[in-house]
Amino acid sequence: MKKQLRFSMLMLFSVFALIVLKADSCGDAVSSSGVNKATVQVQTDVKGNTVEQVNIMDRLTRDNTPGSIKHLYVISAYSGQVIIYSTVKGKVTSGSKRLSPKTVNDGSGSGTFRIDIGNVQAHTNEVLGDDGTYGESGDYIFWFDVRGAYHQHYLSGGQIVHISDQPLAVSNIIINIEQVASTDVKSTGKK
Repeated sequence: MKKQLRFSMLMLFSVFALIVLKADSCGDAVSSSGVNKATVQVQTDVKGNTVEQVNIMDRLTRDNTPGSIKHLYVISAYSGQVIIYSTVKGKVTSGSKRLSPKTVNDGSGSGTFRIDIGNVQAHTNEVLGDDGTYGESGDYIFWFDVRGAYHQHYLSGGQIVHISDQPLAVSNIIINIEQVASTDVKSTGKK
């Protein structure tokens, strides 16, 4: 009886181990064609930072350097002409950025941060950003060119917003829309 119990326990343990091992191997990503997920070892600098992290740190440093000057261009997406040019003292700031959070609570929930609003202590679930503000920035890409100049590029509707810490040499682009105009006249009957 003891041998049979031991054998049953050993079989049960073996089946359990196979189930655990099979479940563990199911986590590997494999495409429908049988290709395994690829991984890569990302190189870091001597401080342990990736190029992406260095770009973000450099952007935050440049954006928050007192007295810095940037150049803002609003460019027509249709003609390529500069509609507005302006120097920018400091940085361009998104209208959705704030110095205080939108929502506060009594602090009873988990993951809350204590904040002072006037003389009242409150709590919020919003995380203070790297730049010391709450809220989201507009969607944009940014980069540093080979001369070290900083660029931000926003795309929206019929205009392109480009911000740089160096002036750009912008050339006019002429787009011929005569064919489009004559097609509109034929289809609508209007001039």
